[in-house]
Order: sequence, then C-alpha cells, then structure tokens
Amino acid sequence: MLTLGFDLTILNVALPEMASQLHADTGDMQWIVDAYVVVFAATMLPAGLLGDRYGRRLLLMAGLAVFLVGSLLGTLADRPGWVIAARAGMGLGAALVSPLVLAVLPSLFPDDKERTKAIGVVTAAVAGGMPLGPIIGGWLLDHYWWGSIFLVNVPLAALGILACLLLLPESRDPSATRVDPLSAVLGVAGLALLVFAIIEGPTRGWSDPLVMGLFPGSVLLLVWLLLRERRGEQRGARPMLDLALLRAPGFRWSALAVTLVTMVLAGLLFIVPQYLQTVLGHDALGTGVRLLPMMAGIVVAARAAGPLTARLGPRPVISAGLTALAFAAFLGARTGTADGYALAATWLTVTGLGAGLAMVPAMDAALATLPAERTGSGSGLLMTVRQVGTALGIALLGSLLAQTYATRLDADPRAAGGRAAAAVPEAEESVVTAHEIADRLGLPQLAHAADKAFLAGMGQVLLVCGAAAVAGALLLATAPGALPRRRREDTGSVPDMVLPGDDGRQ
Repeated sequence: MLTLGFDLTILNVALPEMASQLHADTGDMQWIVDAYVVVFAATMLPAGLLGDRYGRRLLLMAGLAVFLVGSLLGTLADRPGWVIAARAGMGLGAALVSPLVLAVLPSLFPDDKERTKAIGVVTAAVAGGMPLGPIIGGWLLDHYWWGSIFLVNVPLAALGILACLLLLPESRDPSATRVDPLSAVLGVAGLALLVFAIIEGPTRGWSDPLVMGLFPGSVLLLVWLLLRERRGEQRGARPMLDLALLRAPGFRWSALAVTLVTMVLAGLLFIVPQYLQTVLGHDALGTGVRLLPMMAGIVVAARAAGPLTARLGPRPVISAGLTALAFAAFLGARTGTADGYALAATWLTVTGLGAGLAMVPAMDAALATLPAERTGSGSGLLMTVRQVGTALGIALLGSLLAQTYATRLDADPRAAGGRAAAAVPEAEESVVTAHEIADRLGLPQLAHAADKAFLAGMGQVLLVCGAAAVAGALLLATAPGALPRRRREDTGSVPDMVLPGDDGRQ
C-alpha cells in the first residue's frame, strides 16, 4: 500500500521530462495521469467479489503481478500510448490490491485492538506514500531517466508477492456465488464514465456536450446494474454493488467519514505542492520534504487512534479528527503572500493529525460491520467510495481553484497595464504558466499578481474543505445511531454494527 500511495504522486514531478522526450501533448499527459484513476476506481467492486470467491491471497498476488507488469511496460515505453496503457494496467493491479488488503485484515486480526493497529499501519502507509512520491521521484530524476519512476515499483511488487506467498493465509467465502459478467461490465463501465466525467469536467467545462452526456450515461448503466442486482438478490445471488451494506448505520456513517477525509486530503495534495513549488519557489524534492509534517501527523494520530477508540468509542474520535481537519483548513485559508513555510508546516501537521484520527477508526468501524464472508465485497465498496471521493476532491476543488484564480488575476490592477495585460489570458491557465511568462518577459508584477490570485483560490478551496469537515463532524456527533459512543467492555465488540438481515438482528 505504501507503493500504491507514492505511485499516486510520483508521476507529477516527471511529467515535464516525459512530455519532452515522448513528444506528448497536453491531452497525452492528462491521460497518462487519469488512466490510472479511471481504471482504479472502476474495477474495485468486482475485485472484492472475485477475492471472496477465488481466494483473497490469490487475487492479491495477481493484483501485485499485474501492477509489476504494468510498471515494467511503463519503464520500456517509448511513446505516449504505451505509457497510457501501462498506467491503465497499473490501475487494474492497484484495484485488485486495495480492497483485498483491507479484506484480509479481519481474518488476520480478529482481535479488535490488533485490527485497529493494522488499519492504522495501512492508513499511514497510503497517506505517507503520497508525500514520499515527489521526494522519491525528484531524487530519481536527478540521477536517472524518467522510466526509473516506474522501475522502482518492480522490486517492491515482487517483494509483496513473496510476502503474500510465504506469510499470508488464504481466506475466501465458501458460499460466494459466481460473478455475473454483465453486472461486472455494467459496474465497471458506469463507474468509469462517472469518474471520467468528473475528471474531464474542469478541463472541458461542465457544459461540454461530452461531459453532459457522460453523467446520464453513467447513471443509466448504474441504475441498470442496481435493477439487475436486485432481481438477482431476490433469487438468492450475491450482489456486486452490495448497497445493503449502506443500510447498516456503522458502515454508512464510517464510509461518509472516510470519503470526507479522502476528499479533503486529495484537494490539499493537489493544491499544496503548487503553492510550495511555484509561490514559495521550492523544487520537487524540496516540496516532498516539506510535506513530511503531514505524514508525521498521520503516523502519530494513527498510533493514538487505537487506544482512544478503545477508551471513547469511534464516534467522538472521528468527530475530533474531522474537527482538527476543519481547524487546519481554516488556518491554511489565512495564508498570504508574505507568509513563509512555517505557517504551512503548522496547518499541514494538524491536517495529518486530523486525518489519522478520523480515518483509522472510521475504516475500523466500517470493517467491523462486515461478516467475514462479505469482507471482500464490503471492502471493495468502501475503497470504491474512497476513490470516487478522490476524483471528486481533485475535480471539484481544482475547478474552484482555477475559476477563482482566473477571476482574481483578471481583476488585479498590477496585471492590467502594458505587456502584463497582454499576457494575462495565457497566464490565467495556471500559476505555473504565469510564472513562466513572467520570467520570460521580465514581468515580476505579473508573478506577484498570480501568487495573490492563487492564494485567493487556495483560500476558497480550504474554506470549502473546512466547511465539509465541520458538517461531517456535526453529523457524526449528533445523528442518532450513526456510530456507537462506547465499545462493550466485555468483548470489545461494537454494538449496533450488525448488518440488517443477518440472522434477524439489527
């Protein structure tokens, strides 16, 4: 999971060099990034069911093998199309790995406290891998060619396969039904169209005919899937999109908390590197290093979340984590052009603490609702919701940033006269473009105006993130039956977290 975490961000620092050497245009570069996300989000649901039926260890090893092959293909690619194909293969491998990593945890760690610790380790690995991406990528690009960012995955994936083979016991659901091919196609296609539309919306515009056509197309496919699944469930078949899980309050509210944290983190990790690199002037390696306070906060909070949850129950801990996230976002929204890294380090640290406190008990509570035979499909649904949350966070918050940035830059009087005014339309594309133009034409006033406009957009995004975190904290704290406040002292089990319909219990 550490490898998958930094693979989400390691590519960004290599894109300029790849564009030059592969003669790739902007559309190629966008799809090199997006192919991974689209395939990843769209294929996780059937991956969980396949693991339930054929064996979670087997499918986990298969996912690592696919990820390894995709990484090798990326290393050897000499044209954009092959890199896009490699990234899609890596997304497929990651989709097999992510839900099954969670699915094996309940069988490995039936003890509640041990499972919470294990989820803390997995969460820290994923979140810690994201800021490590620019660090590793920057170092590799300083010493080797761009293909090394793919090659680094090969020994790690091979080590993961070996560890699964030697250390991980096989687990499956003996009553699992076969995966319906048509349902799998409907689910993959529906989610792919949805994520594709979310990604393309900010770039093409939400009123673009393609984007407007993709949303109803995805809804149509997913509704068809739900109707087909409902008919199959009435005949006793296991649904692929197991929405009955969302009727369990523990799973539903935990999934909401996980999605909120993921959206906020995705938005921050999209914006903060631009701030550190362009506004503050750090290189890719320095940017990765300066993201480490957030990683440290996540690691510390992940270790503390287990004892706190055992003592207080998941509800107050998750609410406290979301409140800390909101505080960090509101503090970051106050950032001005005269502020240096010290303020950013402070609110990034608090962000990590809040994310760790909210994410670990939320994922633990979600897994605690699942019967052993449904951990694969349940983990697949949870990870799918998280990945769609990531795409939503980047697309919607990125769109807000771009719109605010362009509006503020256009209205800034420092960019209204002479050569600066002529350069503004091109500079409105991004703060990076504005700095390149300012350096080329010798227009420091344009760079200053772009920095101020970018910080205005960053402030708007952080305010939205903070408001979402506050709303989530209030909902979890006040909603009746959302999550139990305390665990049962005798068994450590969590009351009210049984799926409706299991043995007649609620």
